[in-house]
Amino acid sequence: MIQIRHVPEDVHRTLTARARRAGMSLSDYLLQEVTVLSRQMSWEELFDEIDEEEPAPTGIDWATVIREGREERDREVRGEVAPDDPGQ
Repeated sequence: MIQIRHVPEDVHRTLTARARRAGMSLSDYLLQEVTVLSRQMSWEELFDEIDEEEPAPTGIDWATVIREGREERDREVRGEVAPDDPGQ
């Protein structure tokens, strides 16, 4: 049993109208919405799950990618190559 007190009147009106449009009682409509909400992860749960996972192997040497990107940027800054130059 869940009971919510002090629901603002405009919120109550909106939810009642949505329930009516769905052809449901307010109680059934709210049960449906709360059920959907309960199946969604909170941000905290999502971040906790991400923290527990091991990084996915990509086969990419990210240090090399970053170094090459920095070197390219430095060449552009020095004017040695135009940005997006296909002859790089």
